[in-house]
Amino acid sequence: MKRRSGFLTAGLALTGALAALILLSFFWTPYDPNAMAAGPKFDAPSLAHWMGTDNFGRDIFSRVLQGAGSTVSIALATLGIGAVCGSLVGALTGYFGGPADEILMRLNDALTAFPSILLALVVISVLEPGKKSNVIIALGLVFIPSFARVSRTAFASLRDVNYIKSARLMGASSARILAVHMLPNTAPVLLPALTIGFNNAVLAEASMSFLGIGVTPPDASLGYMLSEAQGMLFAAPWYAAGTGLIIVLLVFSVGLLGEGLRRRDKGVA
Repeated sequence: MKRRSGFLTAGLALTGALAALILLSFFWTPYDPNAMAAGPKFDAPSLAHWMGTDNFGRDIFSRVLQGAGSTVSIALATLGIGAVCGSLVGALTGYFGGPADEILMRLNDALTAFPSILLALVVISVLEPGKKSNVIIALGLVFIPSFARVSRTAFASLRDVNYIKSARLMGASSARILAVHMLPNTAPVLLPALTIGFNNAVLAEASMSFLGIGVTPPDASLGYMLSEAQGMLFAAPWYAAGTGLIIVLLVFSVGLLGEGLRRRDKGVA
């Protein structure tokens, strides 16, 4: 039995607490996040308003919860597109090899040479900016190459091991070999890659929304709220602090989880 590292325990606890809080926000928040004059304008953090209020008297804690839910849902959808499509491409090229592998990997290299946020800007410019679905599509497409490379390496390393050769000799189909014999053994590589991908998706969505080309009102987003907060740094510094804190905690907790998974698979405490 593999040892559970301290990183994994801390990552699970912190990620679980944040996930529970974000899930709760879909059903309940202390105030209506969009209700103006829920409290005095620029009210400092207090028992009534844990993170204070903004220039419209809106409760910042409620808005941060709503924004976190929006950002996390986009990141998860983005991760789903990138991981599923990228892993499928990587699995097929890594297992079969040949000319298709060379062509796809060279194309993959060309795409990964550009910063992901830059590629997302190109895709979103073709689509309509400001729509949540278009942000998901843009970021999902951009994340495919990174998962394709990780998956391809993992599957290629298993292609010529003895138990895979035995499965071929016994007449197992390629689909069965990939799904039953190889996929479970790529988990030590793919699971940490998923945590890194999630963090990258959170930061990419926040960056796009901060620039005004991602999620825009009436939808909430942590990135857009940071953009709002930059004009209130002196009047209400708690707005930027609260919004920035939740982004840092999200990325830190999932990063701990990924490091814990990596250490567990290496047998490091």
